[in-house]
Amino acid sequence: MRKHILIVLGLIVLVGIAGFAYVAWPDTARLSVAEVAGVRPDITAPRIQTIPTVAVADVVGWQGGATPTAATGLAVRPFATGLDHPRWLYRLPNGDVLVAETNSPPRDGGGIQGVVMKWLMGKAGAGVPSANRITLLRDSNGDGVADQRTVFMTGLNSPYGMTLFKGQLYIANTDALVRVPYTDGQTRITAKPELVIKLNPGGNHWARNVIPAPDGKTLFVSVGSSSNIAENGMEAEKYRANILQVWPDAKTFRIYAAGLRNANGMAINPITGQLWTVVNERDMLGSDLAPDYLTQVEFGDQFGWPWYYWGGYPDSRVEPANPALQQYSKRPDYALGPHVAALGLDFANDVKLGGSYTNGAFVSEHGSWNRKPVSGYKVVYVPFGANGYPAVGTKPVDVLTGFLDDQGKARGRPVGVIADKTGAMLVADDVGNVVWRVTAATPAPTAAR
Repeated sequence: MRKHILIVLGLIVLVGIAGFAYVAWPDTARLSVAEVAGVRPDITAPRIQTIPTVAVADVVGWQGGATPTAATGLAVRPFATGLDHPRWLYRLPNGDVLVAETNSPPRDGGGIQGVVMKWLMGKAGAGVPSANRITLLRDSNGDGVADQRTVFMTGLNSPYGMTLFKGQLYIANTDALVRVPYTDGQTRITAKPELVIKLNPGGNHWARNVIPAPDGKTLFVSVGSSSNIAENGMEAEKYRANILQVWPDAKTFRIYAAGLRNANGMAINPITGQLWTVVNERDMLGSDLAPDYLTQVEFGDQFGWPWYYWGGYPDSRVEPANPALQQYSKRPDYALGPHVAALGLDFANDVKLGGSYTNGAFVSEHGSWNRKPVSGYKVVYVPFGANGYPAVGTKPVDVLTGFLDDQGKARGRPVGVIADKTGAMLVADDVGNVVWRVTAATPAPTAAR
């Protein structure tokens, strides 16, 4: 069956490359994105696909000074332009911003599967080689635009997450967590990175993230699955689809939580003090399944991948089955909608946009490939209640849109989301090669930090 799927996909790709239209059997959504979002999303029966729905927005970039569209009461403008596939952001203590200019490493193997993935990545604007670089951006005069740019680190291997911890800067490469000494205000690091732990590379989901744990002693590292639903066997998924807890002094780790197909953005909830993450769910169950999600993660959690989704719905494609796991598959806290490709995450205690954005989470949605019509391609806000959880009945609120033009082509795709030193929101746009800065339209004076 898998070989048959790859052959069909290869034919579709080859026809597409030749410039001809093809007739397949794309699955069209029967529900809106909002209906498959929230604390209680509408989970319908799966529509298993042999030939996947492929709907990726063609890339055109930002033309003629165009910018994304900020929600009412907010304003947006470029913080930095001319970057090389900026994916992830990190703010240093002095306010400097690190941006990982990065992309996936060369894919393993070739053949039809390699052709398919290369075509999809190129169509989505992700076909460029990885710069393997971290760049430092500095706004020296406080006008909201980076006026100084320095090559901070090079020679990395598809770097992504970055965090400071006990005087060391930790970088999550696709195949390892590494660290280098850091001094406040430093603009370039030439030291050879020290290996902390190895991470299993290859396959899909190359991006790794890292943040400090609340205990002040360990780090959380997210490692996505190497496949859609473990179609290459579970041995290929060893220490994948996990969030790992790392003891950096001892250079050891354990699985903190499992069954998370592709956890990416991670942040500590300011009310509960617990780890939260956004997760990309599986493909080829139809345009209405399965919802990507935002959830709290506790030690020992198992979210069901690859056997189950959304707290126990079985995926009949996965063999062998695992019926004993069903009752232990944790239901996520909040659905973001099907195939939105949620990547970035930050809370409103860090990003300070005021108004109705005071208690909740900001999530970037990179955009779908396996849904018709497309979903995502925006930054949303999830309102939380006083208890530190998303409020029942609420839906994601659009904060930054316009990444698709009137013809449905991609001018950009949002990835990392952080706050700058003033509380404005910075958004990495890896297709537009821009870091955007979002503020209140009439900013209120900010207290000194």
